[in-house]
Amino acid sequence: MSRVRLGVLVSGTGTILQALVAEGLPVVVVVADRPCRGLERAAEGSIATELVDRRLFGGFGQGFARDEFTGAVVEALRRHDVDLLVMAGFGTVLTQPAHDAYEGRILNTHPALLPAFPGWHAVEDALAAGATVTGCTVHLATLDMDAGPILAQEEVEVRPGDTAATLHERIKEVERRLYPETIRKVMAAGVAPVRPTP
Repeated sequence: MSRVRLGVLVSGTGTILQALVAEGLPVVVVVADRPCRGLERAAEGSIATELVDRRLFGGFGQGFARDEFTGAVVEALRRHDVDLLVMAGFGTVLTQPAHDAYEGRILNTHPALLPAFPGWHAVEDALAAGATVTGCTVHLATLDMDAGPILAQEEVEVRPGDTAATLHERIKEVERRLYPETIRKVMAAGVAPVRPTP
């Protein structure tokens, strides 16, 4: 079997990306929806980068052309023959064109034990609910946010006095280990290179 080629989507600091690269995963391109440290980390590691700036598609308000943006992301990935798509702190929900191109081949990590606390504020929501345990989930991404099939989970204790920052950092420590492990298992299970059709 040919080597599976990973594309990674980022929006922030790129610490998850850094963990994937440190584990030797075959990342061939990093795509971002905004200028960010993640792109810089990729460039420092001699990994190809693509900026598909969502500001060019209407920015962050109601005028955002999400389908057109998604199409541009897919085109960027196609330029690098990506087989498996890995979201690593990516701040934009992708629409149907991404799922058509990479059906069953988009992975995401989420800082909670799904189905509990889906959405953008999972850590804050866990604290607000008085949860004593939360964690990290790796799942297949679907059109419904944080609702795809769960591939792996690990618990993280909520400690007395935790803030969103302290709790999120402990979740990230788990995430940086669990995500690469899970990606390797997915690849080993037979995610053969399947180039998206033009």
